[in-house]
Amino acid sequence: MKLNELADNKGANYVSKRVGRGIGSGKGKTAGSGQKGQKSRSGVSLAGFEGGQMPLYRRLPKRGFTNIFAKEYAEVNVGRLQVAIDAKKIDAKKPIDAAALKAAGVIRRVKDGVRLLGHGEISAAVTIEVAGATKSAIAAVEKAGGKVNIKEAAPKPAKKTPAGKKSAGKPDGETADAQGDDSSTS
Repeated sequence: MKLNELADNKGANYVSKRVGRGIGSGKGKTAGSGQKGQKSRSGVSLAGFEGGQMPLYRRLPKRGFTNIFAKEYAEVNVGRLQVAIDAKKIDAKKPIDAAALKAAGVIRRVKDGVRLLGHGEISAAVTIEVAGATKSAIAAVEKAGGKVNIKEAAPKPAKKTPAGKKSAGKPDGETADAQGDDSSTS
């Protein structure tokens, strides 16, 4: 094979049709959008519209829910930890925490903490501080002579309200009894 014989697979590069370039081009004037009506205008999005028929996404029942308070952990297997120790990316003599795992490239983000999983083998005696660990992971680390410290992940700071903005509650100085019951005056 020579350099001048290299070519992409047929259909890999699609050259988009230039529309609105005169009647001789075949896609001039209305540029393939037909005449008048909503779909010929720009900025129209009719995804899922079924001509007034009840759309499929509304016909199907809703299932399940999403827990908005669920924590998302960065997961690390004990086998991956051993690979990083063997590659001298992590010092097994020092305590291993989320910052050390991130610096070694074992995890990309700390998220809500690190969770240790038990897949793989570990032979180094390490002390590891994580937000959570499975029973099999703790057993594997302790079998190798190490220790797992489970610490609570630091809570995320509460969102501050901008200065000068009042909360959506009652106005300042107004209490429940200040609104008053008319029954006491009559």
